[in-house]
Amino acid sequence: MMDLILRNGNLPDGRSGIDLGIDKGRIVALTQNLEATALREIDATGKLVSPPFVDAHFHLDSALTYGQPRINQSGTLLEGIALWAELKPTLTIDSMVARALRYCELAISQGLLAIRSHVDTSDARLLGVEALLEVQQKVAPWLDLQLVAFPQDGLYRNRDGEHNLLRALDMGVNVVGGIPHFERTMHDGTRSVTRLLEIAASRGLRADLHCDESDDPHSRHVETLAAETLRLGLQGRVAGSHLTSMHSMDNYYVSKLLPLMAESGVAAIANPLINITLQGRHDTYPKRRGMTRVPELLAAGVPVAFGHDCVLDPWYSFGSADMLEVAHMGIHVGQMTAQSAIHQAFEAVTTTPARILGLDDYGLAVGKSADLLLLDAENVFHAIRTRADRLLVLRRGQILLEQAPRTVQLNVHW
Repeated sequence: MMDLILRNGNLPDGRSGIDLGIDKGRIVALTQNLEATALREIDATGKLVSPPFVDAHFHLDSALTYGQPRINQSGTLLEGIALWAELKPTLTIDSMVARALRYCELAISQGLLAIRSHVDTSDARLLGVEALLEVQQKVAPWLDLQLVAFPQDGLYRNRDGEHNLLRALDMGVNVVGGIPHFERTMHDGTRSVTRLLEIAASRGLRADLHCDESDDPHSRHVETLAAETLRLGLQGRVAGSHLTSMHSMDNYYVSKLLPLMAESGVAAIANPLINITLQGRHDTYPKRRGMTRVPELLAAGVPVAFGHDCVLDPWYSFGSADMLEVAHMGIHVGQMTAQSAIHQAFEAVTTTPARILGLDDYGLAVGKSADLLLLDAENVFHAIRTRADRLLVLRRGQILLEQAPRTVQLNVHW
């Protein structure tokens, strides 16, 4: 007698008519025509059973601050940075915890059960670090929250940048972050990449750096990131986020860069909603899309994940914690309309970011934790096209959300 069986569901890899058995919080069966009984059985006929969504790049410390202290009137990156600088002195631990928990509730309702969040370490008070470590502990039964120590004002540009980052790591943050393109000079940016990866290597940690988030084709810190990853033996533990300058780089240079990234095992994390919104602001026409070269990175063997990045904060006035919305935008911006590319976009918000974050107990396989979704869609294409409703959200076999499929009656008679 199992705890729960989902009957006759479809899987992202195209298999259909699959029964999924769950017992004691784990997947114990995944097969057709499962001959077993359960305390409860759910008919999943024609519906997509998926692993939960994973957001590989987010800023939880600033989420849901829209309008504080004022609205970003221009909608630009620079005004957003100025707004965040104005807001930081007014922040409290209690307010950040409350906002972060509200966002986590929204995320869970959307089937988003793992988030990598960067937390600003530039303020010596480290209020964000303290707040999000508390949130991390509170949400652990329902959501995996991985924190990145992020020296948002620069490792060297901020006099106490390195000191504060090390303090955050000592407090329990377990991913090293950075922003080399925000340093005063290209040389300082390069030095910061080397130093940050040395810190990660010495502490046995992962690293995820905001890298080349600009329209400058000569901003090439990802090259250093890949080279230093190889030198320090950090293959598979390093990610470069944004990489928007790659959109503007010379094709010959990129032809050399992509094999280097693949060799180093550095993953790429694009943020379609934010990249398309903030980049290309100095262009008239034609306007650059801004998002990094996702299809080319994938073709070269570089793991690519999509992140939401921001929701209702100084940099982005929209957002819904819906990773299907992120995948939908990624497909459009990257012109990823081949059937194989649509599946890659779905993987970019599920299995690929799970690997980047090191979530070993993740996936639709016997023995894995029963963290999964039932989507009101027949397949991956349908799920992204309609931003399918979440009919079930399960965490360790526990149902966190359950709703019936929506029905619509149209009172039109031809």
